[in-house]
Amino acid sequence: MSLKSDRWITKMATEHQMIDPFVSKQVKGNHEAKLVSYGLSSYGYDVRLAEEFKIFTNIKAAIVDPKNFSQDSFVDLKSNVCIIPPNSFVLGRTVEYFKIPRNVLVICLGKSTYARCGIIVNVTPLEPEWEGHVTLEFSNTTNLPAKIYANEGVAQLIFLEATEECSVSYKDRNGKYQGQQGVTLPKA
Repeated sequence: MSLKSDRWITKMATEHQMIDPFVSKQVKGNHEAKLVSYGLSSYGYDVRLAEEFKIFTNIKAAIVDPKNFSQDSFVDLKSNVCIIPPNSFVLGRTVEYFKIPRNVLVICLGKSTYARCGIIVNVTPLEPEWEGHVTLEFSNTTNLPAKIYANEGVAQLIFLEATEECSVSYKDRNGKYQGQQGVTLPKA
């Protein structure tokens, strides 16, 4: 496997619609307009957070069960900011829609701006031939409320290209999260 550069990412995004919408340069804030950066970087792509959130709550005393996950465990919110309760988490999704090539694996890492505030971004790898909006989980590890911002950078995707295609892709397996739209809860 080899790490892919900004030129490869641009080519794949423009010729194969791997990232839509695609921002071809790093967008940064300044002293007047603070902004967590997003868009193309040297060896990755910084994704943006959409204005769609599911905030974890225990208001109905639901049990967290990955085989039978209850919608009652969340409060839906559409906003340009989201407050994560102390020691809790929120689900969000990327603005961008992805179509991963058959010979590529994508690793997602949280941005240091959020990590330095105790906000951890968790995402599983984007497998070969997976497509959809990426569902992101934000854990607030602090005992204070924490704020995250929509339409700004939240995580960086690193693209690894294999020397040969996999024998069975996510699409071939009819993966349960294939083509997901919006914030997607666990499926058994």
